[in-house]
Amino acid sequence: MPRRDAPVGPLSKTDFRKTLAALYTAPAGRFVEIEVPPLQFVKIDGQGDPNTVPAYRQAIEWLYPVSYALKFAAKAAGRDYVVPPLEGLWWADDPADFVARRKERWRWTMMIMAPDFLGPSVFEAAVEKARKKLGDAPATLRFEPLAEGRALQTLHVGRYDDEGPTLARLHDEIMPARGFTFAGPHHEIYLSDPRRTAPEKLKTILRQPVKPI
Repeated sequence: MPRRDAPVGPLSKTDFRKTLAALYTAPAGRFVEIEVPPLQFVKIDGQGDPNTVPAYRQAIEWLYPVSYALKFAAKAAGRDYVVPPLEGLWWADDPADFVARRKERWRWTMMIMAPDFLGPSVFEAAVEKARKKLGDAPATLRFEPLAEGRALQTLHVGRYDDEGPTLARLHDEIMPARGFTFAGPHHEIYLSDPRRTAPEKLKTILRQPVKPI
């Protein structure tokens, strides 16, 4: 796997969907096993139905300005990159609430990956830049690593609310058959822009960190 912090020329632009392709691709309808390296993210936590709670909208409104401020800071230093897609960690006190789409009981962390060559001081400057336009930042806004390791993932094509049967099959059939149990929250990577893509054509990576039972 290519190094995420490999030096690049000042006129090049790293696209992590290509340099870390295994993390952003998977077959539709089939779960494959991958090894996810430690990555760092801009993160914001929340809970409740993402379609209705104001906290979710606020999280998105903050993640993108901060992430683009990080990109522009990197570009000014000669290391440009494409801002990676939005990702989300999702869980509930009762896992059945997630599979059954009882969204009012969900907890979540929305996040966007940032390159390893960016540090806390650059993040703090990016937050300050966003604060001038958006006001007070969400209390859980932070810059921290995530180490998932072994995981199973597939590509879901279609509406987000149609993920339930695929996740039920993963939890009830595939993981037990392979001798795995949960090693972290459900992880989604949103490859499509829902503002420009028909719901039935949305592409989402569904990932579940796992460990041997």
